[in-house]
Amino acid sequence: MAKLIDKTVKMNLVGLDGNAFSLIGAFSGEARRQGWTQQEIGTVTKACMAGDYDNLLCVLSTHTESLPDEDDYEDEYDDYEDEQEEE
Repeated sequence: MAKLIDKTVKMNLVGLDGNAFSLIGAFSGEARRQGWTQQEIGTVTKACMAGDYDNLLCVLSTHTESLPDEDDYEDEYDDYEDEQEEE
């Protein structure tokens, strides 16, 4: 799916309540906090509601960028330590 808005909201969709209204609400709130206009948010949420649940997930995943988990930072740090030890 092509982006409707040329930016993304930094948030994790995984782990949220899977209810469609809950997902749209979480997206809208986070987009507002990250400086999106009401028109931009409305464009994305309208596209979410224009189809079935799979469409909603596709639209939201296209317009979000997942945040790294804390575990990912630890893994990267461990890899860095391993590289340093090898040198």
